[in-house]
Amino acid sequence: MGPRRPPELYRAPFPLYALQIHPRGLALAAGGGGAARTGVRNGLHFLQLEQIGGQLSASLLHSHDTETRATMSMALAGDVIAAGQDASCHILRFRLQRPDEKSGGSAPSKAGGAEKGPRKRKASNRSEKGEGDTRSETGEVAVETLCNVQTDFSPEALQKAVRVSADHSLLATGGADGFLRVWEFPSMKKVWEFKAHDGEIEDIALGPDNKVVTAGRDFQCCVWQRDQLVLRLRWDENMPGVPDKTYRYQACRFGAVQDQAEELRLYTVQVPHKRGRRPPPCYLTKWDGKSFLPLLTQPCGGEVISCLSISDSGTFLGLGTVTGSVAIHVSFSLQAASPCGCCCCSVLAWWWPPSCCCSWPSPASCSCEEPRGQGAGLRPGPGDSDRLPCLGHGGTSPQGCRILACPAPPPGQCEAAQRPAAPWPHAGCSCSEPGPALPTPAGARGHRPLVS
Repeated sequence: MGPRRPPELYRAPFPLYALQIHPRGLALAAGGGGAARTGVRNGLHFLQLEQIGGQLSASLLHSHDTETRATMSMALAGDVIAAGQDASCHILRFRLQRPDEKSGGSAPSKAGGAEKGPRKRKASNRSEKGEGDTRSETGEVAVETLCNVQTDFSPEALQKAVRVSADHSLLATGGADGFLRVWEFPSMKKVWEFKAHDGEIEDIALGPDNKVVTAGRDFQCCVWQRDQLVLRLRWDENMPGVPDKTYRYQACRFGAVQDQAEELRLYTVQVPHKRGRRPPPCYLTKWDGKSFLPLLTQPCGGEVISCLSISDSGTFLGLGTVTGSVAIHVSFSLQAASPCGCCCCSVLAWWWPPSCCCSWPSPASCSCEEPRGQGAGLRPGPGDSDRLPCLGHGGTSPQGCRILACPAPPPGQCEAAQRPAAPWPHAGCSCSEPGPALPTPAGARGHRPLVS
């Protein structure tokens, strides 16, 4: 008997490539089939996340049509969205409308993206198990397009990464041409641009003091002060057994240090450049966020890591792989706290109110599972001995937090899927075997699936 498929939280009519969580309990999920005439739509969905009867519920508030452009990267700064679509970055502003503000229909955006009202969704046939349904609420989101600028100029132009600074004053973009471009936000007036990598930029992290970290496909991860190179990171300098150019940097993220407001950590993921019959493991490295000295490196499994996400408190790291595994690691030790299986994963995001690990097990769908407790080295807080720390507040909470994950195309098609114009077949996708069970403290709910 195969592994049980996790129940769904939400299913979109297109593959999802970008996910952001708004503090008001909104999930912004975007993607699509690109310009190819496959019949797969492109869009940006606004979902309301709620706890109803102890179960997580996702309600579709609004569907924003992005026409022939699939959103491949996205950043959120308050109510302003930076969406990477093909070779451009589209700046959108949204707001929730009260019932008395709604008219007969939504006004179209300035750039021609047609706005569509909430769409009714049928209740799940699993409701007899107490799993709720995905439904449409009366609230509606109004979306306005502020501007769009071209951010990549290669022959096969594609913006692959976008990040907004902590004070929402700057936005950084990177893509297939290897140039890092920094813009005033949200006016999108260019501040500087320079060639950062010989090849595509995979990821960007914005730190304090105008420092920018970029990870490229040229085996380099670089720290920049404005447009000046500060240093190139060397994660393997204390690992003589790793041959040169065996690994490349896949992701980079800054994270807070719990109970140490002045400290900062940088986390990077290194994946094998080539896959053999016996693939080597991927590695996760923690760096000092100011001196950029490596503090700890740990292997994180043989499945290729596709995305990295850090909880707000800096306590946990979320890893998604191209084969569908979603794992939560403890930032202090980089040990795995909770492996689980799903479909191919392309992006992760943390949501603090509930307490589970959530992953889409099939194209554009979602399910929930809860991270394990003390068996992975997590320490309970006072008065709450069998619960996880709350990732959103840095304290302890009976509810903890959730990590949301979006699917990517099946193995072997992930590179092509990054090009919106390519067809997006997903028929061959299959769920991976869930990871081994970890000890669960007495009284904790363990790995119980939560579904709506």
